[in-house]
Amino acid sequence: MTGRGVSLPLLLTRVRERSPGPAAGVFGGVVAAGLGLGVFAVLVVVMWISSPYPDSGPSGALHTAAALWLLAHGAELVRTDTLSGVPAPMGVTPLLLMALPVWLVHRAARDAADPETDGAQGAEAPPQVPASGVWAGVALGYLLVGTAAAAYASGGELRPSWVSCGAHLVLVAVAAAGAGVWSARGRPRGPLPQALRKSLDVLPQVLVREVLPVAARAAAAGVLALAAGGALVVAAGLVWHGEAVRESFEQLTAAWSGRVAVLLLCLALVPNATIWGAAYALGPGVVLGAGHTVGPLGSASGPLLPAFPLLAAVPAPGVGSPLTWSAGAVPVVAAVTVAWFVVVAGEAAGWSRGRVVYAVGVAAVLCGAALAVLAVAAGGALGGTALAAFGPVGRQVGPAAVAWIAGVGVPVALVVRWWRGRESAVRPRMTAWAASVAARRKRSAPDSAVTPASAPASAPVSASVSAPASAPGSGSVPVSVPDSELADTSGAFEPYDVFDEASRASRWALLREEVLLRDEALLRDEALLKDEARLKEEPTQPQPRSPERPVGPES
Repeated sequence: MTGRGVSLPLLLTRVRERSPGPAAGVFGGVVAAGLGLGVFAVLVVVMWISSPYPDSGPSGALHTAAALWLLAHGAELVRTDTLSGVPAPMGVTPLLLMALPVWLVHRAARDAADPETDGAQGAEAPPQVPASGVWAGVALGYLLVGTAAAAYASGGELRPSWVSCGAHLVLVAVAAAGAGVWSARGRPRGPLPQALRKSLDVLPQVLVREVLPVAARAAAAGVLALAAGGALVVAAGLVWHGEAVRESFEQLTAAWSGRVAVLLLCLALVPNATIWGAAYALGPGVVLGAGHTVGPLGSASGPLLPAFPLLAAVPAPGVGSPLTWSAGAVPVVAAVTVAWFVVVAGEAAGWSRGRVVYAVGVAAVLCGAALAVLAVAAGGALGGTALAAFGPVGRQVGPAAVAWIAGVGVPVALVVRWWRGRESAVRPRMTAWAASVAARRKRSAPDSAVTPASAPASAPVSASVSAPASAPGSGSVPVSVPDSELADTSGAFEPYDVFDEASRASRWALLREEVLLRDEALLRDEALLKDEARLKEEPTQPQPRSPERPVGPES
């Protein structure tokens, strides 16, 4: 509370407490949209103020901020200030900008669905509001502000396409609000909506209950592996063409404010470049204008690309080289990752070989679908005819990902499954084979036992232990340890010899030591018994008696 009124956080808390349900959701959606617009407005105004040659006044900067806010949702914009005078579309959305509106809507829906009490400890908790009401309220409030922002941006140089703007605003608001409400309710796993349950009932229950969860996790790991590999491909291209990247960065603008703006735009386009690198490694490549496709096998010539640091890393036209072919290692690593996840989960669940192959195929389809969606989101149009298609093509990237993951992942999964289960599969067979070999050796050499007089150096030695020194006359008594109690070092084959030679040798050494210690104790006891018998047999000599003194008076 201040002297001028109630602070904004306290006002938001009071509104949520007094108006739970759709009203609080609408208010949260309005605030989320307003915060997003405010962030973009501050950023654009700062760039406009710091620019040495602004082209328009504050009104133009605010129109640009509203257009960029709509672009962050995936909406397509139309540039009216072109050299030819013909409006040109601009549909490449920096994916990093999309994180801000999605996070704001998600948090607004989560807070509206789970209000907190700031009263005393004994205050009653507010009743739980319906999830559908909060979901609809947040989406409605956000779309109201979005409609106003689109109407305001339509008066500037960057005008929104109403069809694209409406579709993307609704998609982001509904999806992010639904995720926020679901998160506030503890992320429950069910029950699913009736329409979705009917769709899942058509599918096999084995797929829905066992294979699909494992395949989804494996596909997510595969997508992350492809994204990491794509980022590595882009980074390698930027380093390889470092001089061209630096020159393009310096040619765009000489003012520090302009260079900061270009650097921020490059950072916002890093997720797009990552998806472009993954599409390049998968094989279909990236379309950079009409008839200009860049891939690891080669690059066709096309229209002159704009001077931009990220585009300066594109390979020159021509046939590919071993350096570009090495990008094919990225989908191979992704396929191995998917196979590993499936095999580990299948081993815990006791899956058969066919079910492991089935799960890898399902994971490949899910991974291909995710890559196709990401490819569509990362690309778009940057102009009319020559630059109408710019970025990866989803209908080509998706099937390529499925082919790579399934073609490499299935054999790798089978090999990994055999390798991890080789001990349980090979040990019984090897044990049976070793037992048969030992039986044949025993039958072929029944009289292989040797006597101590003619025992060779390799035969088992007899343990000779001397009696302790405290037993005089007993001498040393040789004790022969039976062959059954000592290790057979003459090369006899045991069924477990094929597995661990070191542990077998140490085990026989311990047995030898134990037998020797036992016989030494027996010898010691035997010597003590002999001493006692000898002492009993010796005659006892009478000890001399002292003379008796006479008893009487002293003389």
